[in-house]
This record gives sequence, C-alpha cells and structure tokens, in this order.
Amino acid sequence: MPYSDYLENEDLLIEADELIRNNKISEAVLLLEGIIANTPDFGKAYNHLGWVYETKMKDFKSAEKMYRQCLAYDPQYPPVYLNLAIVLSTQEKYEELEALLFDALLISGVDKAAIFNELGIMYELNLKFVKALEHYRMAVAHSLNDVNVETYMKSMERCRTKQGIFTDES
Repeated sequence: MPYSDYLENEDLLIEADELIRNNKISEAVLLLEGIIANTPDFGKAYNHLGWVYETKMKDFKSAEKMYRQCLAYDPQYPPVYLNLAIVLSTQEKYEELEALLFDALLISGVDKAAIFNELGIMYELNLKFVKALEHYRMAVAHSLNDVNVETYMKSMERCRTKQGIFTDES
C-alpha cells in the first residue's frame, strides 16, 4: 500500500476513535468498514472494529473474528494481542489463549506486564496456582506502573488464599 494511503487510513482511525468517544458507534462502525472495504489488508482497522464489537456490542464472536483478521494482516501490531486475549479469556478458550499469550511475548512493543498478568489470570481460573503466581511475579517484574504493580500484588494475595483452599492442579 502506498504510504499516502497508509497515512490516510491512520487519519481515518483517529476519526473513528473520536466517533467512539462521542458514542457515535454506528458511524464509527461504518467508517471502519469503509477502511476495510477500501484497504482489506490494513490490519489496524480490524482491531478497532473488533474493539467496538467487544466493548460496545458485547459480540465476542465477531470481536474474535476481527482480531484474528488483524493478526493475519498485521501480526506485529501489539494492541491486538491483549484485545484478543481478553476475548478468548471471556469465552474460556484457554488453550488458544495460552498459545496467543506466549506468542505475544515475542512481539516488540507488547505490554509484557499485561501479558504476564493475563497468563496469571488464566492459570488462576484453571486452579493452577503455582503457575499463576509465577506469572503474576513476572507481571510485577515487567511493570513500571505503581498502580498496576499493586494490582498484580493483590492478585498474588488472592491466588495464595485460593491455593490454601483448593488443591493445586499444576
């Protein structure tokens, strides 16, 4: 795609973000669908559309489809990994989630602390407390945000409490 088309699409994404902020969801969807119709290989548009399906419409199947399209066209786009991870976790697709999260750790610019946290959540929900604690620790190690560190520490406390109640399956 010519660089001028890329820049135009970036401007349209900013416009879509503004429409979403102003709760003009149908207009944002039409704009994003227009970007995809004109430039089907512009992965970021699929990510944005997936985010709308996920957060505004609670249509997790459509969100997952859009996020996967983004990955197909732009596998180096960091935000799509966490977005898809949350949708997979919501749908309890843990095997796919685990593979995605480990792939995400290899992507330059991805929020590793958030990825390790998602791994911790996944293992905790599956009663694998040793693995969960290990990944929450890694989230702490990779975070420079005090609020997030506190959240990860609280997750570790919660996980230890559960560990005392349930048998660890890990």
